[in-house]
Amino acid sequence: MISIADATRVSDTSVSKVLGSTLFGLLLTVAGGAQAQTAPPGEVMALYDIAEAPNAERVLGDIETLVGFGTRHTASETESQGRGIGAARRWIYNEFERISRSCNDCLDVIYIGETVSGERRVPDPVEIVSVVAIQRGALDPDRMVLMSGDIDSRVSDVMNSTSDSPGANDNASGIAGVLEAARVLSQHRFDGSIVYAALAGEEQGLIGGRIVAAHALEQGWQIKAVLNNDMISNISGIDGVIDNTVARVFSEGTRAVETEEEARARRFTGGEVDSPSRNLARYIDNMADRYMTNLDVEMVYRLDRFGRGGHHRPFNAVGIPGVRIMETHEHYDRQHQDLRTEDGREYGDTLDGVNPHYAAKLTALNAVSMAGIAGAPPFPADVKAKGAVRASATLTWSHGGSAKARENLAGYRVWWRKTTAPQWTNSRFVGKVNEWEFTNLVIDNYFFGVSAVAEDGSETPVVFPGPAGAF
Repeated sequence: MISIADATRVSDTSVSKVLGSTLFGLLLTVAGGAQAQTAPPGEVMALYDIAEAPNAERVLGDIETLVGFGTRHTASETESQGRGIGAARRWIYNEFERISRSCNDCLDVIYIGETVSGERRVPDPVEIVSVVAIQRGALDPDRMVLMSGDIDSRVSDVMNSTSDSPGANDNASGIAGVLEAARVLSQHRFDGSIVYAALAGEEQGLIGGRIVAAHALEQGWQIKAVLNNDMISNISGIDGVIDNTVARVFSEGTRAVETEEEARARRFTGGEVDSPSRNLARYIDNMADRYMTNLDVEMVYRLDRFGRGGHHRPFNAVGIPGVRIMETHEHYDRQHQDLRTEDGREYGDTLDGVNPHYAAKLTALNAVSMAGIAGAPPFPADVKAKGAVRASATLTWSHGGSAKARENLAGYRVWWRKTTAPQWTNSRFVGKVNEWEFTNLVIDNYFFGVSAVAEDGSETPVVFPGPAGAF
């Protein structure tokens, strides 16, 4: 495999050589002539500091505060200062404001909501109000990456809005992660924007995410990635496994908004496992390998858990890439349960099921991934691959974003892998070009993609060719 250190362009057509039994090292040809190209750094050193910054004690403190509101059911009390969903969302809003003051008012904090009624789990009018904080980018403020958690909680009866429902892991842990990520990343500056979202109405049908996604489209927000965090603090599973070293990332394989024409093209050219959401998941996996200690990402090739849902889905439904990040070993006695003890078995989502160090670790995974995307240049656009019945494959793309947004662009990296490989295996930095020929590489046997790289080494996820992979 060609490393970053080997990244120089050559004009001579070269013969590939075998590396091991299956991988090929290639000397590649670019249209337009040869010129020496200096690669950007292979690592963004600031991301190591960001990975170490989330604080378990602060995360636990936020979870305890949220649990202290008694219930955060979507239809619970809104006027009380100490109980119910209204008090919880006001506290989150004030906490974002406090974080903003520590970074010279770097966050725009807003409520996004509407009154909903006539739905299966919301038959009567209820205000569904999410809290959103936006850290504006310096060069490309409309390009965004969003981290979310869910404000609301529930007991066994999803319509019970009065009983105590601590929701410690599900999903005070996700909100605590969002707040802690905001504390960490607000101390840094990025070229793209970061959005921190506390979403409402998840248990009643993913309503808050639906409202925020619609708002984003109306406002022209270019959300390139949604990192939805739902249950990130439990390490002890109902399967008997205790593990604080693995996180799951769920992602859709094909885009929910794919048209019939696009589906037909995909059947002939590939892309069933290369939606932007799936390549976002691969990116997160790679960031864990590069910048995290003792954390492995398990990519799950599903939109969500079997037959279940999460708040990334409303974003996927309107074409916004998004994944679910969560614990690997769930404990169902601690989810959606009335607080009780039966036959010596305790039920309920309480603080004793929370591991704050694990929650801080998954918060760090979000932070380094968002920092990498926000620090990167605009994503490559109009990516195309061709090479049928030829000895070589050609990848083309256009610059994304405006000239100002591309001020930090160092160039592009091309990627390739065997069609059966779960992760991108080979890459090469090729500079500020818009076309690359993979000499003596038959297109039938490989998948290709391209990413944009900043001068400091920050990089976008890989963009797969065609509508199937477009961000």
